[in-house]
This record gives sequence, structure tokens and C-alpha cells, in this order.
Amino acid sequence: MNLHAIRAIYLFEMARTRRTLLQSIIAPVMSTALYFVVFGAAIGGRISEVEGVAYGSFIVPGLIMLTLLTQSIANASFGIYFPRFTGTIYEVLSAPISAAEIVIGYVGAAATKSVMLGLIVLATAAFIVPLRIDHPFVMLAFLVLTAVTFSLLGFIIGIWAEGFEQLQLVPLLVVTPLTFLGGSFYSIDMLPEGWRTVALLNPVVYLVSGFRWSFFGLADVNPAISLGATLAFLAVCLGLVAWIFRTGYRLKK
Repeated sequence: MNLHAIRAIYLFEMARTRRTLLQSIIAPVMSTALYFVVFGAAIGGRISEVEGVAYGSFIVPGLIMLTLLTQSIANASFGIYFPRFTGTIYEVLSAPISAAEIVIGYVGAAATKSVMLGLIVLATAAFIVPLRIDHPFVMLAFLVLTAVTFSLLGFIIGIWAEGFEQLQLVPLLVVTPLTFLGGSFYSIDMLPEGWRTVALLNPVVYLVSGFRWSFFGLADVNPAISLGATLAFLAVCLGLVAWIFRTGYRLKK
């Protein structure tokens, strides 16, 4: 394992975050805070509690998950697409480093930034609403697993994309709607039986449910099933990344 190569890619990506602090950290946190204010004020005035938890507190895990999913994809997709766009990807591909080391460097940096954002949002929410975390280690496990999984997805999107507009296609048209419909701002148990069955087809439901259980002990789906679904998605993303490097799919375009 070439740790020097991994460290070089990782530090380069993290340095880019420091250079673009406003876009990378401050803007996502402010956007999430606006979601919190709007949903907390608009809906919280009509729904005071959900299963014994104040509505403002109830939506915090969903907001963190929304930030985590979108930012993991955005960070990883841009991180690998930009070298392809500028042609500097050839320097990476010609270096004496393996595919696994490239993935660890780029995905590790993207996941680190996403986890940092998630923790910042959590700390910000704690100043606004009362929060408790019943299972802190489970919360951290879901946080890291989700960040790594969706950073891998973002890495795949960054290789697939042929233009900057395509980098936003999946996050805006797929991930964000699925997150809003995945129980981020409500419990799917509040839905009619038929719609609840449809909601269970949404993979984000399992992520949000497991993450919320780590906070309040409340879950729409068994936490073990949520963890299993997260690990299964991680395995699929790892398989796709392995296929990309084995075939060289779009790496040199």
C-alpha cells in the first residue's frame, strides 16, 4: 500500500476545501439551517411532537442525512471529474499507485469533508433545539458508512459525467427527492398503509430510519435492516468502482 500517494491525494483534496471554505463548508451549513428554520417553523407549528419527540428535534437526523448525501456526492464527483476535465488525470494514472489507493485518496477526502459537515450541522442544531443521542457509537457508524458509500457513488458519477451539468443531475433529480420522500421530515408510519409500502421501496428510508434510531431510539425500519441496507449499497458501489478501473471506463476521456 502506497501511503505516500494516498496522503498526497487526500491532502490535495482537503487543501481545496480550505481554499473554497465559503462554498465547501459555510454555504451547505447555511442551506441546512434554512431548511431547519422553514420546516421547523412551518410544520412544527402544526405538529408539536412525533412519537414523543419535539418536531424540531425529530427532523435533525433527516437534515444531517440530507447534507451528508448531497455533499458526499458533490465532493467526490467534482474531485475526480475536474482532473478528467483538465487532463491531469493522466498524471494520477501514470503514477505508481493502484486503483485502490486512488479511490481511498479521493473518496477518503470527500467522506471526511462530509462527516465534518454533518458534525457541524449537528452542533448547530444542538444550539437551537434540545437533542439527545441514545447510541452515539451507532450514530457515528451510520455517519461514516453513509459518507463513504455516497462518496463512492459520487466518484462513480464523476467518472460517468461528460460535463459539469451532469455532475448535478443525480443529486438534484434523484438523491434530493428521495431524501425528502424518505422520512427526513416525518415518520413514514404517519402515511396511509399503501403509501407506507411504497415508501419502503425508497433506499433513503433505511438510512434516515437507522440514523434517527441512534438519536431517539425511534425507527420506521428495524435498525439491523437499515445497517444491512447501507452495507449492501456500499458493496454495490465498491463493485462498480472495481469494474471501472478494471475496464478503464472513461478514465482517460
